[in-house]
Amino acid sequence: MSTIQPKSQQLKKAVKWISDRKKTKPDEKLSKLVDEASFRFDLSPKDSQFLLRFVKNVDH
Repeated sequence: MSTIQPKSQQLKKAVKWISDRKKTKPDEKLSKLVDEASFRFDLSPKDSQFLLRFVKNVDH
């Protein structure tokens, strides 16, 4: 079984940042975190959409 992994470095940093934030603030909404990460790591709209789908799948 293969694992889906983000390709760009900025996207990888955004995933790690969201993961770290969820540990310290588990009640924070994913959509808010993705919006903040997208801005912080200068992600394209396509990467932002991928990020949201990715973190929703990992969160389950």
